[in-house]
Amino acid sequence: MGRGVNVAVGLAGALLILTLLLLTFVSLPIARTDAAGPTQPIAFSHKIHAGQFKIDCQYCHTDARRSEYAGIPSVTRCMGCHRITAADKPEIKKLAEYLGKQEPVPWVRVYKVPEYVYFAHKPHIRAGVACQNCHGQVQEMDVVTAKTGQNLFNDIVNLAGLSPAPPPLTMGWCVECHTQKKATLECTTCHH
Repeated sequence: MGRGVNVAVGLAGALLILTLLLLTFVSLPIARTDAAGPTQPIAFSHKIHAGQFKIDCQYCHTDARRSEYAGIPSVTRCMGCHRITAADKPEIKKLAEYLGKQEPVPWVRVYKVPEYVYFAHKPHIRAGVACQNCHGQVQEMDVVTAKTGQNLFNDIVNLAGLSPAPPPLTMGWCVECHTQKKATLECTTCHH
């Protein structure tokens, strides 16, 4: 009987150590997939525009309330403010060059769902979903980054049975939001 108890205590101790090691490992920043954000042709800070100056997301991303895409503001819209505001700054001078050439700024896309997924901003805006629900606290970001898809952190924690919330822009994360908001869970809404 004494030997059986020792084996059980030993196994419990080993399991505790393994759990602590697993929790330590999965909390390491290297296991996460927060992207640094792509290099953009103009250094644009949402922290200044949406944070400091409190410009509403839909002032610049006007298509969000009426279409599938949020849209990118035109150079003319940007220069509406920047003809005067910070016009002497190097990044605004770059913007003025695009206006002079009558070319759009070739922004690099940050957020993208897989091709087999249909996503439209319009119904989400109409339902009152805040932009930050999906895009994070953009008003606090100098460089916008996306946290998307599967990652080692979630895979290991799920295998351990701890089931964390999935990261933004995964199917599980979207389904969880739809469940909480009592929105449709019909597969063909997003996959058709």
